[in-house]
Amino acid sequence: MLKVRSNPQNVAQVEPFLEEALSPYKIAPDKYGEILVSLTEAVANAIIHGNCNDETKTVKVECKSCGNEVAFRVSDQGGGFDPNNIPDPTCTDNLIKIGGRGVFLMRELCDKLQYLNNGRTVEMRFKIQSA
Repeated sequence: MLKVRSNPQNVAQVEPFLEEALSPYKIAPDKYGEILVSLTEAVANAIIHGNCNDETKTVKVECKSCGNEVAFRVSDQGGGFDPNNIPDPTCTDNLIKIGGRGVFLMRELCDKLQYLNNGRTVEMRFKIQSA
């Protein structure tokens, strides 16, 4: 488990955590990249949007494997949100806007994505091959 204070600089702790969590598995480089981008986006969203950069709040990242899947849960202490109420970044009006692509990327890169706890927790599942 990784637990970080809600400071955007702490997103840098995701990659070393991920390397350790995935070390028992043979992960293709492209799949590793998909997991890294998704997990980084989830942690950044939790810090910035969920906890509003409030360093008194933390973001928790949990990892578990089950068969040929690995799941990551990222939880914040914010007020939650409705993931279905996010503007589509591929819509013409949103193409030049800065930001707003994290949830879209996660939806595209994860094999399964679900929000729990009123949007305060995101669970991402990825199919992997054991070593």
